[in-house]
Order: sequence, then C-alpha cells, then structure tokens
Amino acid sequence: MTYKLDDKDKKIIEILKEHGDFTTRQIAKKTLLPFTTINFRIRKLKKEKIIRKVTIDLDREKIGLPILAFISVTVDYKVAGSSKTLEQDEIAKDIKKVLGVQEVMLMTGGTDLLVKVLAADVKELNEIVTKKMRKVAGVDKTQTSIVLQEV
Repeated sequence: MTYKLDDKDKKIIEILKEHGDFTTRQIAKKTLLPFTTINFRIRKLKKEKIIRKVTIDLDREKIGLPILAFISVTVDYKVAGSSKTLEQDEIAKDIKKVLGVQEVMLMTGGTDLLVKVLAADVKELNEIVTKKMRKVAGVDKTQTSIVLQEV
C-alpha cells in the first residue's frame, strides 16, 4: 500500500535528510508546525516504514577512507561442478560481508549488482575487489568506477 505524503510530511523529511540530528523541537521551529504535530508525524512515518533509518554523512577524508568507488558486478548463478544455482540476494549478502563494502544494490540491465566501497587508498581498493569480492561465490565479472568528486 502506498502512503500519500502531504506537504507537512515532505517538509519534515526534507529537514531530516539534511539535519538527521535535529530534535523534534528544532524541526517544529524550522517548519513552524507544533511540536506535537512533528512528534506524531515522525512516529507515523517510522511506523509506516517511510523513514527506515536516520544516518550520518561522514567526512571520508577525516576518517582515512578518501576513496569512494562503485563496482558493477555481473554474477554467474550456477555453482561450478554442481547443479545448484545461487540467488542474486544471496550473492549480495555475501558481498556485503566484505570489509570496506558499504552498500550492495540489486540491479536490472547489464549489471546484476552495484557495490559501494570505501577504501584508504587504491591499493586497499584493489585488495577489496580482486582478493575479496571476486572470491565470493557467484561473482563473475567486476568493473570499478572511482568517484573523482561529489557535488
């Protein structure tokens, strides 16, 4: 079932996207809506699973992980030497366990999975891709794109 967002919900969501650490009172002040309305709506948005989590945006440079890369993964669903086939989400979950992997998304088109990776340097990125990700059962081919700048 689709939940219909109204203008108040949209205002609250926009503020939380930019300022996930704002208190209910700060959001109320910014939107000019009553504190109780904000509190009720946030609880409802969470209950309806529209707001699944509130997160932080880290400065990768300051935490020693300046390399951001996206790896396109093509999978082979057949297990070598067996009649067993792998599921796309199983492979994604195994890739997600690799240290440095931030997110794994199932895709359509020529790429089966898109993997977001953070690394300290290109050498570490190479280790993640060639020594860890490519060893995951079902990973056939990878193509790595390094982010030059975020805007």
